Amino acid sequence: MNTSLPPLGWLGIVRLGLVQTALGAVVVLTTAALNRVMVVEHALPATLPGVLVALHYAVQMLRPRLGHGSDQGGRRTPWIIGGMAVLGLGGVLAAVATAWMASSLAAGIALAVVAFLLVGIGVGAAGTSLLVLLAARVAPARRPAAASLVWIMMIAGFVLTTAISGRLLDPYSGPRLVAVSAGVSVLAFLLALVAVVGIEGAPQRAAPAERTPFLPALREVWAEPVARHFTIFVFVSMLAYSAQDLILEPFAGTVFGMTLGETTRLSSVQHGGVLAGMILIAIVGTLTGGRVAVLRGWIIGGCLSAAALLAALAGASIAGTGFPLAESFFVLGLANGAFAAAAIASMMQLVSQGREGRQGVRMGMFGAAQAIAFGAGGLAGTVVLDLGRLLSGSAQGGYVTVFLADAGLFLAAAVLALRIGRAPADERRGTGNVRLLMGRQEA
Repeated sequence: MNTSLPPLGWLGIVRLGLVQTALGAVVVLTTAALNRVMVVEHALPATLPGVLVALHYAVQMLRPRLGHGSDQGGRRTPWIIGGMAVLGLGGVLAAVATAWMASSLAAGIALAVVAFLLVGIGVGAAGTSLLVLLAARVAPARRPAAASLVWIMMIAGFVLTTAISGRLLDPYSGPRLVAVSAGVSVLAFLLALVAVVGIEGAPQRAAPAERTPFLPALREVWAEPVARHFTIFVFVSMLAYSAQDLILEPFAGTVFGMTLGETTRLSSVQHGGVLAGMILIAIVGTLTGGRVAVLRGWIIGGCLSAAALLAALAGASIAGTGFPLAESFFVLGLANGAFAAAAIASMMQLVSQGREGRQGVRMGMFGAAQAIAFGAGGLAGTVVLDLGRLLSGSAQGGYVTVFLADAGLFLAAAVLALRIGRAPADERRGTGNVRLLMGRQEA
């Protein structure tokens, strides 16, 4: 990467955000619309799309390897473009596979497995290199705002794609599904291509002597206390974050007797809170210069607030209809948005802490932890809910169990967040002793 280029302005940040919009457009069509077609139109078990989506998360364990490839090549844009191409191909094949299931179930499922693996690889390659490029080209003070903006633009990709494709897919037919998916994939690839052209500058390839095989590079990065600790924090916090996804709406319907329309509006209130939390971090992070210490405080505050709200929801059924459910959902979303945006901004600040030339591996470790946690979180939430129901003998007891368990995860994440960006005390003392010794030698 050409380090002589000036930091990106807001227009450049928006350009890179468009890549995330394009990425989100393909992913949401693959993981949401095709899920519905399999379950509703084809009357297949919900486990099938669940396993396929889990596959797309599981294969993102390759993110460190993909990031290492961009480290060794010295450029990120080929990996972004290549990843978007693989993602688009996977999206089209997933639509073909879903349509094929109507006439040949076994063949359709086999093709769907390949397609969802390609989707996961494409997301890993493009997403990892995009965040490394963003961290390298954005000034530290602007990184919190850039992190929030890129995340918001990904959500915009979800919203636009579902709104437009939802109209184009009616009435449903297999060929129509494939045509819409192909159109989304092609447009997403072209948008990403235009967005990254020329933004990285001339290549600066690593010298042959600097090239390192992947496994030694991964071991080297894992040995870095700051990177290893942050990876563990990302996994625990995102496990807590994603465990709520499949729980909150059913909770409002089961315990409070809300209709489908009412719970959908309640979910919208929560997502509005998430958006407000991200905007808050963008403003605060920019005003404070993007310092890790400030971001760490917001992460801890967000995790503790989420834990408190989940504990309150555990006791909500006792209060009955007088409980401020909508307000609680909004504040929970606010806490989630604030901690998630601050964590992503911290990720961008910490990716360069350590040996130079390992940014891709480092970001890949962070991204792999996030993907695995997202894949496991939804399943873990539903499993704990069912266990709670079984042990307590009531749906209410199940929700109390899962909310308290999730609150515990957020508390654990808050404890882990206390050390974000901080090397262990013995390492700091060792560094200080080395500096003192060097000073004496120079004297």
